[in-house]
Amino acid sequence: MAASIYQLSYKKLSQIIFEWQAADRASLLVLFVVMEVSLHWMWCFFVWLRRDTYGAYVDMALLYPLWFGVTLMGLLFLWMVGRLSQIKSDDKHLNQWQIVLITLYSTYVAVVILVMGHSSLVTGVSLVGGAMLGMMLVRRRYIWNAFVGHLAVIVAVSFVSYLGIDLPDLRQLTIAAMPLDTYSYLTYSETTSIENALANSIFQNGTLSWDNLHELRQSSAFFWRATHLYLALPKAIFIVYVFRTLLLILDNSKKEILQHANQDELTQLKSRRYGLTQMQQAIMSATDKQDFSVILLDLDLFKRVNDSYGHEVGDQVLYEVGQTLSSALTDKAIVSRYGGEEFLIVLPDTTHDSAMTIAEQLRKNIAQSVIKVDTAISVQVTASLGLYTLTYAKLAQIKQKCTPTSHTDSPKSTKTKRFKVQEKTPATAQNPDMPPMLLPSDICQYLISTADKALYKAKDRGRNQVVNANELFAEDHATNVPKSRYGT
Repeated sequence: MAASIYQLSYKKLSQIIFEWQAADRASLLVLFVVMEVSLHWMWCFFVWLRRDTYGAYVDMALLYPLWFGVTLMGLLFLWMVGRLSQIKSDDKHLNQWQIVLITLYSTYVAVVILVMGHSSLVTGVSLVGGAMLGMMLVRRRYIWNAFVGHLAVIVAVSFVSYLGIDLPDLRQLTIAAMPLDTYSYLTYSETTSIENALANSIFQNGTLSWDNLHELRQSSAFFWRATHLYLALPKAIFIVYVFRTLLLILDNSKKEILQHANQDELTQLKSRRYGLTQMQQAIMSATDKQDFSVILLDLDLFKRVNDSYGHEVGDQVLYEVGQTLSSALTDKAIVSRYGGEEFLIVLPDTTHDSAMTIAEQLRKNIAQSVIKVDTAISVQVTASLGLYTLTYAKLAQIKQKCTPTSHTDSPKSTKTKRFKVQEKTPATAQNPDMPPMLLPSDICQYLISTADKALYKAKDRGRNQVVNANELFAEDHATNVPKSRYGT
């Protein structure tokens, strides 16, 4: 598929970056080159039309071969637009054509800049902008080599004129349409300074008026400055537009990536990783007088649903349960799919009694919901829940054990914050249900494993019920991590 101007829109550029094959991207790069060559061709045509006026500023004997070369290169690049798009599976052949393209374009741009006067504006736009655009569409190694080659050419051109070597130059330095001789060792900046000084001599009191505006238009300094703006600005604007579009595409892609990373695709709840991250943040941002409750929910005998109705029905059940949880909880709650048919519900700033009420209501909602598979089949499931509430007093004690300190093992990491274990205090020794903590992730694991122990008890007691881990602590100072997992 040959590239076209239509493909410069936001939607098409998005497809080019993420979906197009290498041959199509190379074809689009050649199309950009054709657009630039067309600008050069139109400049030559304009000067030829106005040769009676601008012939004094332009070396017409050099203009004709330049115009002929621009025409040939334009036709060649136009042919390459279709040629490159046809090379799909032959990577070796495509790489060879990319090298030819970059070599031809690099040589062409260097000649145009040299002949039309190596303006820093034109050179900078061509060197930096062209390299960035090329790296987006073709192999970066080829573009980098061309970039280094252009740097070498710039250095060579800057010094070769001082060796008495005459470089081709379309410019003729004039004042009032009278050409003046210049020396080959004059750089572009030096020649421009002379042109500006001669142009300024027509002003009275150093100001521009309507009387001398026409004389300014007749100066070569004005003509060549306009030429260099014509050569540089359209290309600069186009490149900025492309990269602005690229950044918009990347921003949207970032949002999609974060959404896929943070959201469980099946249930539309938060993913396990993102749920744990938000849980850690909620723990560390909890203030005084705020209890912290955690519910671990598991669907009872879910394997039978998959075995009896198939995994598609099982997926539908998981989705419906996720929607039930979302609709029954407030935005303050952190609801995530913890794994398989297991869900983690974090309730910041929620007392134990309120959490028990919420857990019991969730159990009833799931048990009462009927999931219709089709007109003849409907599925009902129940859930077991384990609940644990960490009081603000115990949470404050745990946070005190996560005291950040400066790590000074090496000079390079003096600003890095680390956590160190404090010595056990009498208060800690008197609370066997509160183990020593190192990091917020350890606090999360402690809360989840404690709720998991209560969930195991709910399964063991017959399922479809809520078990309170705080009551289990009151009955028996159990270990933090259960010795065995529950059965399904």
